[in-house]
Amino acid sequence: MKKDRFVLTGKEGNPLGSGLRLVFTDEETGVQYLFVQSGYAGGLTVLVDADGRPLRAAGFKAADDDRS
Repeated sequence: MKKDRFVLTGKEGNPLGSGLRLVFTDEETGVQYLFVQSGYAGGLTVLVDADGRPLRAAGFKAADDDRS
């Protein structure tokens, strides 16, 4: 069976109340994405660090990433 590339790694809120917030992690790159749903509306965006670089899950490091 093929492994899913994107996995749900965080969840909070309620789609019928304050809105649903989900964090998905790309299992190949470690990049994390935020999905927000409120009523019939929704949106997806990449999470970024203080320098504006894509936020990566713990244990992932980009080949060109010189941060410790």
